[in-house]
Amino acid sequence: MSLKNKINDQLNVALKNKNKSLVSTLRLILASIKDRDIANRSIPNKEQTKESDIIGLLKKMKKQRQDSIDLYKQGGRQELVDIENEEIKVIESFLPKQLSDEETQKICEKAIIETDATSIKDMGKIMGALKKNYSTVVDFSKAGTIVKKILEK
Repeated sequence: MSLKNKINDQLNVALKNKNKSLVSTLRLILASIKDRDIANRSIPNKEQTKESDIIGLLKKMKKQRQDSIDLYKQGGRQELVDIENEEIKVIESFLPKQLSDEETQKICEKAIIETDATSIKDMGKIMGALKKNYSTVVDFSKAGTIVKKILEK
């Protein structure tokens, strides 16, 4: 079953259960996917939205909410922080499981060895290798920090 179908199924369940916050979040996700579908129709190849595009879209939505949480915390708006956290939980339920810090550390070390990186100047090569092999399961902000620490030694 495709990711889009899973989201649609969750929406139907949420509608039946009258879960307003879940319904609103799922509708936001589906609206973003539909926007992407429309944009894809306007390009010459007219292709369907791919799973990887949907995952990227979900990651972007999660990051937007995390940025909003930071702003709401600065403004002392805890009720809005709670709403954003709930939306993040829903979005994360559709994302592939992210690797733990230890697993990310091992993958970064492996990528450094594979790319023969010796200094911080090789950061682009390393991150490119990580994105090529682990684009859906690695948090690249964590990976970047880990790679910097390793290369600065």
